Amino acid sequence: MKRQPYPKYKPSGVEWLGEIPEGWKVLSLRRYLRVSSGDMISIDNFQEEGYPVFGGNGFRGYTDRWNTETNTIIIGRYGALCGNVRLTEEQIWATEHAFRVIPLTTFDAKFLASVIKILDLNKLSARAAQPGLNSEMVRNHMVCIPPLAEQRAIASYLDGETERIDALIEKKERQIASLQEKRSALISSLVTGQLSLVRNRETGRVRTIRDEEMRSMAEDPRFEILVDCSVKKNSAVEWLGQIPEHWKVKRLKYSADLINYKLDGKESDLPYTGLEHIEPWTGKHIAENEDFSSESLASHFRRGDVLFGKLRPYLAKVHAAATEGLCSSELLVLRPKEVIQNFLFNYMLNSDFITVVDSSTYGAKMPRASWDFIGNLSVLIPPLAEQHAIASYLDAETSRLDGLVEKIEASMELLREYRSALISAAVTGRIRVCEEESMEVE
Repeated sequence: MKRQPYPKYKPSGVEWLGEIPEGWKVLSLRRYLRVSSGDMISIDNFQEEGYPVFGGNGFRGYTDRWNTETNTIIIGRYGALCGNVRLTEEQIWATEHAFRVIPLTTFDAKFLASVIKILDLNKLSARAAQPGLNSEMVRNHMVCIPPLAEQRAIASYLDGETERIDALIEKKERQIASLQEKRSALISSLVTGQLSLVRNRETGRVRTIRDEEMRSMAEDPRFEILVDCSVKKNSAVEWLGQIPEHWKVKRLKYSADLINYKLDGKESDLPYTGLEHIEPWTGKHIAENEDFSSESLASHFRRGDVLFGKLRPYLAKVHAAATEGLCSSELLVLRPKEVIQNFLFNYMLNSDFITVVDSSTYGAKMPRASWDFIGNLSVLIPPLAEQHAIASYLDAETSRLDGLVEKIEASMELLREYRSALISAAVTGRIRVCEEESMEVE
């Protein structure tokens, strides 16, 4: 149902508010709020369960004590999510990296939390000389406030509407997770020889088939066999199991050369790739239009190389280099020999390969895998024609799946924008969400 504006408005005298409904007041948060920091807590005081601990970026764990009552507004002071606003649903411990907002007059807490959310405090933090918020950044705002009964009615309306929007977003998140699982399973099945590939001669369409389908397909003249994995042998490698009989098994260090050529990043114009520039599990280059450079020695790579992240390998930072460049020393630069680039790229993106590499890491805070271990892992090597067929099919299918994910992400972003716009419109009086007779009488 489309919401209508209020019947009468008046000038607010505040530029960002414009006109506000008659009966609403403009007030300074400075006069009506007390904003104070939470308290420090030692890591030794964290435990498996108890009172939730919230810091600058949200939930951090549990402790056996609390310092903040239920129904209190808390705001992140520092961190990537600085400015995030939440209303406590139970007693919690707020750390020194969070603010507690205490009203000095009667407000509906949910309504007030929504008002603070639309102030977009994170942008104020980003503009500060030292990123973070101080209490004045929170209190130094003019806002408009309706009568208490209307505050409650607006808060109730927003509860229902945001819950509905959040449910839609969660559904889309599940769709994305399902597509990502399908993507990962497809890569693993093809590069380990668990699926074969056939092409329909009439339509040109390529699809995967299982071993039990191969005999009928092989006898059907309408189909061309591109990859035949139906006859198996024991790989003698526990995590690989049964593999196609005609595929070879070699150690990675014999299938690709490790390149250790370094350049001074300050003296090179080559673009720089760090771990942060590689998207986990897809290998896509992030922010490719940005001008990144290195300030120290960096590894040199060229087109056709494969980059593999040895730091926190569970993140699956693998990249097929399309251009020459420099990269972080946390990325291994591998130059394929018996395997083509895109087959090796997908093989190292295989979830089983990532799991085995991750099991070898050392260092608790910065877990790394060594080339001594990675280089001795087994790589499957199909005939060259089959490598090309697998790489080509995976390129097309992963692009298709990634396109579906991008469309869903775009629709989620629209929902988030609508959610923010709805909250803003409701708490500034641009739309009327309730009739007078539906409001609680004070």
